[in-house]
Amino acid sequence: MHMTKLRVAVAGASGYAGGEVLRLLLGHPEVEIGALTAGSNAGEQLGTLQPHLVPLAERVLEDTTVEVLSGHDVVFLALPHGQSGALAAGLPEDTVVVDCGADFRLTDEDEWDRFYGGDYAGTWPYGLPELAHQREQLAGSNRVAVPGCYPTVSTLALAPAVAAGLVDPTGIVVVAASGTSGAGRSTKPHLLGSEVMGSAGAYAVGGSHRHTPEITQNLRLLTDEDVRVSFTPLLVPMPRGILATCSAPTTTGPDTGPDTGPDTGPDTGPDTGPDTGPDTGPDTGPGTGTATGRAYATYHKAYADEPFVHLLPPGQWPQTKSVTGSNAVHLQVTVDETAGRLVAVAAVDNLAKGTGGAAVQCMNLAVGLPETTGLTTVGLAP
Repeated sequence: MHMTKLRVAVAGASGYAGGEVLRLLLGHPEVEIGALTAGSNAGEQLGTLQPHLVPLAERVLEDTTVEVLSGHDVVFLALPHGQSGALAAGLPEDTVVVDCGADFRLTDEDEWDRFYGGDYAGTWPYGLPELAHQREQLAGSNRVAVPGCYPTVSTLALAPAVAAGLVDPTGIVVVAASGTSGAGRSTKPHLLGSEVMGSAGAYAVGGSHRHTPEITQNLRLLTDEDVRVSFTPLLVPMPRGILATCSAPTTTGPDTGPDTGPDTGPDTGPDTGPDTGPDTGPDTGPGTGTATGRAYATYHKAYADEPFVHLLPPGQWPQTKSVTGSNAVHLQVTVDETAGRLVAVAAVDNLAKGTGGAAVQCMNLAVGLPETTGLTTVGLAP
């Protein structure tokens, strides 16, 4: 434990990601907030751009330079993709640098060229502690790449099933609905209120979204099988949050015969013999005699000790409003036995656990603080 508070700087403090990092840092007991920087907004008071950050309202945004950011214990980079690499190279090696952009996420340079372009900066320890072996890499690291918001929720929704061999990873489909803050704060005509309100639409369809290779890269860490991901993002009229529906073929295939295993959920009538047709009532228990029960048990075991991943009780499904403002991921899993597909649904706040919360969580690990320090699983409702 540190005897003195960590002095922390935030680059890109005027944007959504930078603002969320600051909101969380203001409640962090081991942090002193130092330099706040911006690009075109340098010279303005933070309160004119982030009025909700009242304790910092009178702070003046400085230019984003190595000189301004040096001298801090921790530097958060909340910058547009492609801008972190050169800046990070100039910062002292003993400074903990947490990048909220994409610059250091991808291990394959060809994938970077295909989906982002520009100079390839390399790769840093990946900031998803819940993914296999990542927590050990993050502990004590001075460089951290925060995951993208879609990869965070999709990876956590699918990881237990892929790792346990419950699904065929060549047939993964992810459809995820996100709020408008995921596109950043810069003005874009298609994100105007009059364009978004009362409408939902798909974008970057057909494997073209930049987060597709990141989801695939994560799941490849969990299996020796080939991994193929079809990812379709949806833009929906809400400011923040992601609801991801993730599915893949089960390795046992569809259920085309009688149920010969024990039924651990309540029957709606007497059981006089083998069950040769569909149940007439819901299975309210996670009985391991059903495909859904086995999947649920796998997820429960995988996330039992994770402080921020919450597997909901059977029959309860995630909602974005339940995780708003929190670092929690809400998750549920079932098996569509007719289609022979496992279906996992997860909700996350794209600005919290999807960006800023993950960044603070990783900082805690990097500097040796308890992982949950300054973070909450309590959302805002209604």
